Amino acid sequence: MKKKILIFIITYHASFKILTVLDKIKKINKKKDDFKVLINEDCSKDDKIDYIKKIKFPKKIKIILNKKNIGYGANIKKCLAYALKKKFDYTIMIHGDDQYDAKYIPIMVKRLKDPNVHAVTGSRMLNRSGALDGGMPIYKFIGNIILTKIFNILYKTNFTDCHTGMWGYNLKIFKSIKLNKMDDGFNFDNNTRISLINHKFNVKEISIKTYYRTEVRRWHIIYAYNFLRYILTDFFKGKKI
Repeated sequence: MKKKILIFIITYHASFKILTVLDKIKKINKKKDDFKVLINEDCSKDDKIDYIKKIKFPKKIKIILNKKNIGYGANIKKCLAYALKKKFDYTIMIHGDDQYDAKYIPIMVKRLKDPNVHAVTGSRMLNRSGALDGGMPIYKFIGNIILTKIFNILYKTNFTDCHTGMWGYNLKIFKSIKLNKMDDGFNFDNNTRISLINHKFNVKEISIKTYYRTEVRRWHIIYAYNFLRYILTDFFKGKKI
């Protein structure tokens, strides 16, 4: 039986890449399942919204233009709420800057069809040399290894990349995981990973390659601080999410 699958693209200051991302999605064999694409633009402060408005999208693509910037996590929540309301079976999240290649979507869907798999993530670190070849900054490469190691020690897991932004979800998990408890900022993915572990859900990694644009180091320092704060609070104080 065909599954209903929502591919949602979150974008902020990267809408000029949307057509590139959509071209890659078009190349995916979508005959086996019922696919729909959702693009959520988080109120970019440049001309990207006007750029999106000028594009003529097919009927299978829905556009949401936020009237104000709501943040990375809140943007994801909005997409997931739409998927739950429309009764999709699975969702795949990619970013509008084309950092995470849409060509991996069929592999993620295949993994999600395993009844024992509840979420799938794209790992840049299963092949570490590939991460560097794709332009991952060295400070981010080292930081990823250290923070992921800390996470694995605390939660007795064996993830290779706890900081990826490419996710696939079996939407049944959100009967247990409450979206309103998840972070509205950049630690949404981390919150979700912790909650999946706390609820004994199975998260599978697949190997992916990525392409990096200009990185803002200050954002990653803030992210790293919040990442550690969240996992230590959850682990030592027992504030389960």
